[in-house]
Amino acid sequence: MKNLKRHKQGFYERFGKRLQDFILALIAFIVLSPVMLIIAVLIGIKLGFPIIFTQERPGLNGKIFKIYKFRSMSNAKDKDGNLLSDEERLGSFGKALRSTSLDELPELINVLRGEMAIVGPRPLLVKYLGRYNRHQARRHEVRPGFTGLAQVNGRNALSWKDKFDWDVKYVDHISFLGDWKIIFDTIRIVVHRDGISSETSATMEEFLGDEVIK
Repeated sequence: MKNLKRHKQGFYERFGKRLQDFILALIAFIVLSPVMLIIAVLIGIKLGFPIIFTQERPGLNGKIFKIYKFRSMSNAKDKDGNLLSDEERLGSFGKALRSTSLDELPELINVLRGEMAIVGPRPLLVKYLGRYNRHQARRHEVRPGFTGLAQVNGRNALSWKDKFDWDVKYVDHISFLGDWKIIFDTIRIVVHRDGISSETSATMEEFLGDEVIK
């Protein structure tokens, strides 16, 4: 992803955003710790162990980090020993976790560690790195976020193209007021459970790419 045009950092992004992220994540982690404990117990009962799902994701400048989420899928398999579809493994309990975004609460740890921000493009799969075109790859010029501009403008109901366009728009227009608008919009969307799934999948279809980075 070298030789990509980079955005110009403003005062807020340079000196305020990371401090704000740390403070907000710390407060949220403390306040929501009882909720996370209850969720952890329920996952242990309904889905078993491990409680926390970890996966490598690309962050700032494509640097790989390990993301933390609450497990939302079972390990249910068919008679041949193959994992069932996401829809079948998700179940009602997993759907409830995802529709309320409660499965993402452990990502607060990633924010505290500096691997993620409260607001930014969502961290996607490592295998997508080589599938982005130059425009789409610009989403990695900033830390990935707990929520982002794409999440408040359609979430998983968006096409990949539209989602990446929103991500890059965020990269080019980071501001204090913009971040807080996204935070409040996220709360509203989670309450109304908008855009949880795409039209054809329980989560989001795999991104296959449309122009390889050269």
